Amino acid sequence: MATKPAVTRLPPPTPGVREDSALDGYRKLAWGFDEMFRVPGTQFRFGLDSIIGLVPGVGDITVSALGAYALMLAFRLRAPVPVLSRMLLNITVDTVFGAIPLIGDLFDATWKANTKNQRVLEAWLADPMRTTRRSRWVVLVFGLLFLTLVTASLWLAWTVLSWMVGVLKS
Repeated sequence: MATKPAVTRLPPPTPGVREDSALDGYRKLAWGFDEMFRVPGTQFRFGLDSIIGLVPGVGDITVSALGAYALMLAFRLRAPVPVLSRMLLNITVDTVFGAIPLIGDLFDATWKANTKNQRVLEAWLADPMRTTRRSRWVVLVFGLLFLTLVTASLWLAWTVLSWMVGVLKS
């Protein structure tokens, strides 16, 4: 007989972070979408994101809308561009990889973009300079990784195309 996942209470607010009704609402949404359920006998948690994501298209749109809400909240709180960029990066990674059928749902259960964004936003509120500096580095590293992947893909495509042209000419 299968047991249903355990639902637990919300985690407490991050110490040192000012209370804001919109931030508290986002904290609850992030918890619900990323960590509402716990697999019995383990510490692994997942949320509605993983469940809704099983419905093609609907889950991705819903989670992207929640990500847009997080960005609007951060903008309203006057988060700097590096922090907003880092949050957008988390949402983009979640949306792109989460769109892959089935594998994307497993990815969503582990990536937890909403929880990442909640932590980034709360860290920025607690220590703005440190979080801004770290966000710059994260965005820079991901940007370089992206450029490396694009360059490698273009090189591979060029190499295969050149080889195919050579085979067709001979």
